[in-house]
Amino acid sequence: MLLARPRGYCAGVDRAVQTVERALERYGAPVYVRKQIVHNVHVVRNLEERGAVFVEDADEVPEGAVVVFSAHGVAPSVHEQAARRGLRTIDATCPLVTKVHKEARRFAEEGYDILLIGHEGHEEVEGTAGEAPERIHLVDGPGGVAGVTVRDPAHVAWLSQTTLSVDETEATVALLRERFPDLAGPPSDDICYATQNRQTAVKAIAARSDLVIVVGSTNSSNSVRLVEVALHAGAGAAYLVDDAGGIDPAWLAGVRVAGVTSGASVPEELVAGVLNRLAEAGFAEVEEVTSARESLVFSLPLELRGEHA
Repeated sequence: MLLARPRGYCAGVDRAVQTVERALERYGAPVYVRKQIVHNVHVVRNLEERGAVFVEDADEVPEGAVVVFSAHGVAPSVHEQAARRGLRTIDATCPLVTKVHKEARRFAEEGYDILLIGHEGHEEVEGTAGEAPERIHLVDGPGGVAGVTVRDPAHVAWLSQTTLSVDETEATVALLRERFPDLAGPPSDDICYATQNRQTAVKAIAARSDLVIVVGSTNSSNSVRLVEVALHAGAGAAYLVDDAGGIDPAWLAGVRVAGVTSGASVPEELVAGVLNRLAEAGFAEVEEVTSARESLVFSLPLELRGEHA
């Protein structure tokens, strides 16, 4: 087996999960969470068992209760909605998503039309678009470039969802630049360090692998992208599984080298379960392939810092 490193939890996911855990310790159950705190069914189920209640909208939270906003970020209208209902809010938005929100506000204040590269319906895209809904136009990959219309082609900027394919996003930006030569952009890439590192890591094992197994949930954008990147990088096959139970034994027929990685919202014990299942199937030797080292840590939200917050 070839085991990609880095894999699994990023700093933003770790912070978000700890936020719910710490809120449960401090305030007691139930603690409400708007949307899934991170996109992983096992993480959500574990937190539910400890007393977290996941809701689709802040209106479902009892007045005055504690509500955590997920790592994907929310629009300003959601903060306003929570304030009207007297909710005690804890914002677990990943700081790298917050960076994109700030960029959207800045470009909107400067009068730009903003081309937001991302997937329609994704919570992160909805949150960012809510910062300047009258200015932001969604571009869902290279195929969405031709349909873009703006007020002034000389005053256009691009931003992106943080969990996209790096290669596809670069291709989308290149096409946008052909249409809008004066296109402005963020001072640094919006795709987060963890997404980029995990895509680089899976590329490092893909060409050597007859099969790549990506551990992650189907609603996890960065996990889905890892499957795509593995295939484009030369893997014989690539599949997404929530856990070891998702492995189809038929996938292993004729496979000599299996690659394994995981999305940024996946606990390491789920990867361990996949490694054990593959070992049972005869893949006993594990080679860890390291392409980057990660040490970034984000502080918890202010409400949860210290003993008397």
